[in-house]
Amino acid sequence: MFKLKLPVFTFILLAILVLIASCSKDHVPNTRAVYMLMDTSGTYTKELKQAQRVINFILASLNPGDTFAVARVDTGSFSEKDIIARVTFDDRPSMANQQKRQFRDKIARFVKNVKGSAHTDITGGMLQAIEYLNEAGAGHNLILVFSDLKEDLKKGYIRDIPLQLNGVSVVALNVTKLRSDNVDPREYLDRLASWREKVESGGGSWKVINDLERLEGILSF
Repeated sequence: MFKLKLPVFTFILLAILVLIASCSKDHVPNTRAVYMLMDTSGTYTKELKQAQRVINFILASLNPGDTFAVARVDTGSFSEKDIIARVTFDDRPSMANQQKRQFRDKIARFVKNVKGSAHTDITGGMLQAIEYLNEAGAGHNLILVFSDLKEDLKKGYIRDIPLQLNGVSVVALNVTKLRSDNVDPREYLDRLASWREKVESGGGSWKVINDLERLEGILSF
């Protein structure tokens, strides 16, 4: 009976393992999906021009095959009706550039005509974001939350729901300080800590960027 010498057998086994690993890697899409939530409650609507700057930066940074969606956070945000614009960019660069212009125009119209909401359902928006990203099937997922992170739910709304964020990066942007935060800074720090715990306990990663001039690495997963 023919027997392989041990070094030869080991070499063949390693070659098979490398082949399996490379095949598995081929099935993991190298695309990115970004879902951005914009707070439209109360006076925070004054910050939306800044949100436009972030959106334009993201649009310029994404590639053909990537997915981008922007949604508003209002009284009840667990709804597709709150998605302002969404797109998966065409593989043809010329078509992708056209899609980016159309996306930019939709956001500009929204910011120009937006009306502030009475309440702030950030958790509902996060749940909608997770659902959207799961359907997009990208290899790298990012949720941007442009908000002061002060959740204010309408009476009767239930949002005590764990967030399933395995493999999702969450970045809070422009977390402005409220008047009450200036009186007691612990409120601001507690708000950040609470959201961090909620995201990380759901398997996601958490980051805060308040200086919008430091967005360069935001899409580095």
